[in-house]
Amino acid sequence: MKKLISAYNKIKWVFTEIGKIYSNETSYFSKKRIESGIAFIVGQWGMVYFLLKNIERMTPSDVAIWAGVEFALAGYMVSQIQKEKKTTEDQTDENV
Repeated sequence: MKKLISAYNKIKWVFTEIGKIYSNETSYFSKKRIESGIAFIVGQWGMVYFLLKNIERMTPSDVAIWAGVEFALAGYMVSQIQKEKKTTEDQTDENV
């Protein structure tokens, strides 16, 4: 029973923090990261769906282009995260 209550409290905390993202209160989560993560997941599912539906008709060059787009998307996301980390670190250094 204690595990169930503990799990409920953790789930409740997550939803409370997500709710704070769209309010004036400070949240544990970053609105920008949540939204970009959701966009990334939707994009990935779309790409996988496209591949699964069209793999029989795709030529090797089509697969190479598809893989290139996948790597470009992943590289862009990593680049954005690293840029955000650097900006956050620079702001932290200025406050010290």
